[in-house]
Amino acid sequence: MTVMIPSTSAPWLRPETQALSQRLLISYQRAFAQHLLVCDQDVQFQRTAAQELFASPMAVLAHDHRADPLLTYANSTALRLWGHRWQTMVGMPSRLTAEESARRERASALQQAHQRAGFRGYCGIRINHEGRRFMIQNAQIWPLWDDNNDVCGQAAAFSSWWWL
Repeated sequence: MTVMIPSTSAPWLRPETQALSQRLLISYQRAFAQHLLVCDQDVQFQRTAAQELFASPMAVLAHDHRADPLLTYANSTALRLWGHRWQTMVGMPSRLTAEESARRERASALQQAHQRAGFRGYCGIRINHEGRRFMIQNAQIWPLWDDNNDVCGQAAAFSSWWWL
């Protein structure tokens, strides 16, 4: 009899999240013709890339491609900024990362990124879980492409931000 031991690995190291991390990195390279991370993005280094992406000092988030997108990824910097744990942030509607008054501008930037297959230089106000506002500057937004070359979501990264 085989006993199955539940996985205790961190959520960002689960196989499906490692695959999503790889998709984020490959899609970024496709959108901007450069690497997001310094680590080698070969498939054999998928776990290392997932760890480096999660630990990156830049905030990285992704959402799916539904009408009201849900967050599918948030690295440690994004989790700290928004004041969430992985379990509460991943799966929440991505529109909730911005206060209601900033959502139209956010939606416009996401649309521009979709139309251009990548957008640099987005600035906007965000709000964390406790209602604290912060400004992000020079964010990069790009589409996520699946193995069939279809858009399956969007991602964003930024390293410049400050509390308001």
